[in-house]
Amino acid sequence: MRYFESDWTLFDITERYPETKDVFVRHGFVQMNDEAKRTTFGKALQLDIALSMRQMDIEAFSGLLNQAIESAKESALSNVNGVRPFKIKGLLPCPVRIPLQEQFDAFLQNLKSDGNEVEASLQSASMGLDWMKDEILEAKTVNQLDDLYISAGFDIFFEDEYFGRFVKQKQMGNPFRWKKINDSFNYPDLLLVDPDHQYGIIALVPAVFLVNTTILGERPIPKSWADLLHPMYERSVSLPVSDFDLFNAILLTLYRIYGPESVAALGRNMLRSMHPAQMVKSERQKENRPAITIMPNFFTKMVKEGSAMTAVWPEDGAIISPIFMIGKTDAHPLQEQIGRFLGSKAVAEILAHQGLFPTLHPEVDNHLPKGSRFMWLGWDFIKSHNLNQKFDECHKLFEQSIIS
Repeated sequence: MRYFESDWTLFDITERYPETKDVFVRHGFVQMNDEAKRTTFGKALQLDIALSMRQMDIEAFSGLLNQAIESAKESALSNVNGVRPFKIKGLLPCPVRIPLQEQFDAFLQNLKSDGNEVEASLQSASMGLDWMKDEILEAKTVNQLDDLYISAGFDIFFEDEYFGRFVKQKQMGNPFRWKKINDSFNYPDLLLVDPDHQYGIIALVPAVFLVNTTILGERPIPKSWADLLHPMYERSVSLPVSDFDLFNAILLTLYRIYGPESVAALGRNMLRSMHPAQMVKSERQKENRPAITIMPNFFTKMVKEGSAMTAVWPEDGAIISPIFMIGKTDAHPLQEQIGRFLGSKAVAEILAHQGLFPTLHPEVDNHLPKGSRFMWLGWDFIKSHNLNQKFDECHKLFEQSIIS
């Protein structure tokens, strides 16, 4: 349902739907939290103009506003009926967000037709985690959180300031258990299932290489991460720095496997930061063209046949950023049913076949290159370190070594 138009002012939207004020404030429109400024500032700006000025996607932001409005309506209804709605929040990988959302909407419609109340806010990964972080930070008790969260990346799941404190108190944990996982991951040094059953993983975002053989010249094609760190590739590598989940996974995993010097070596070898879609087209650029780009495997399929670009799955393993899921242990009656849906074969096939995100579901063909391996940070490392401190350490090592 459309609740507002793009040419409505910020004042008009927040006046009619007060529940949207928090959305504006969380995304930088702090004036909307002050009544005097909301009136003056808010009346002066239309939504489309305000978002354009901040280079924000109007469809994605309108989706957040709609979610806030619908959640308020559903909460009001549930208060009347005395039924607590099931709440799920998270980020979906951009290449599969639309088909996953369609499947999820159909599933939710069936639940709602049976009289269940569900509030779902599943946004594109390009929105980032900031819109979720504030509410997790501010939560004093687990009851102030939603029932289920799903997202790639490490930064909200493990630290005490976020979900870590509730996991340690056994108030949050893995919402479903794999009885068996996909054969793609069945080798001795890869343990993806959390032995403590605190966190769930449904799929992986693997990082691979795309090599421009023309720019590479006489240098050998790097076959592994260990190869990529060699000085011969100085100022030759493009990295997805803006993809924080994958970039942090790359730095931290190299740090664990090859030591701090590997992070510095990667910094010395970086030529520039690029979005994966830009990387695929980089052979058309006239200058500052990278010889090697690091990207999610999905984007290598955008390379045109006959191109100078060659995809390489690292022999020592594609570094992975898992798609995690966590839920309350004092579970809502719908949690098991929704967890089963998110871990279903139908969802797994969308992830694995449309997004090229290998899934743990045992019955799905991940269509991986023969002999593919993965490089994983590991549960021991995750649970024995403060990851945010390690991120800071790795970023400093990386930034200090970049050659200007």
